[in-house]
Amino acid sequence: MPTHLEWPDIAIRLLSTIIASALIGLDRGEHGRPAGLRTTMLVSMAACVAMIQVNLLLPLAGKPTTSFVVLDLMRLPLGILSGMGFIGAGAIVRRDNFVVGVTTAATMWFVTVVGLCFGGGQIALGVAGSAIGMVILEGLKPLELRIKQDRRGTFLIVVDPSGPSEVDICESLKLSGLKLLSCAFAYIPERQTTELTCDLRWKAVKYESKIPEAIHALARRPGVVKVAWTPQVK
Repeated sequence: MPTHLEWPDIAIRLLSTIIASALIGLDRGEHGRPAGLRTTMLVSMAACVAMIQVNLLLPLAGKPTTSFVVLDLMRLPLGILSGMGFIGAGAIVRRDNFVVGVTTAATMWFVTVVGLCFGGGQIALGVAGSAIGMVILEGLKPLELRIKQDRRGTFLIVVDPSGPSEVDICESLKLSGLKLLSCAFAYIPERQTTELTCDLRWKAVKYESKIPEAIHALARRPGVVKVAWTPQVK
């Protein structure tokens, strides 16, 4: 890394940062993520400019033996990384039992480091890091979508005296691979109906919205008055 920067060196670093952050930002924007093209580019450019500023200040970092002034130039990029933590935390949102935005926050952290690499003059490292980041974000996504995850949902069934019993309903759900986390029971005397509410868990791919077949089967049983199915979407 040269101590004295010329404008061609600065231009190469800025252009490399723009290209790398734009590629990652386009990927995020196409998938509707909160941090899209402009956000990603701004974060990465801020990191790059900070490192260029450090590089420009390097000739001033030395001090004579009689001086009491010490310049700790690495505090500037460290401050950039610390501030990035607040932006990343703002992208993470908790909805009920699910947390979203973690990948967006990690992407913001990653492009910050990439910007620091380009701003510090480590062009090859920045290019390699950007390529690896694109492979992780785009190349591994099909694999991630095929991995089955824990899903949860709430099942409500209302039956009359001729309908299936509580034990029968629970056994039907268990045999279909649905795990019962909790069940709430209510009897309505004026209607002579029994209401059963169950919290269920099962394995499914990330964006699968198919209603479990066991729910359809129970809805077709004689004596069933009402069936309601509410999945919790990640």
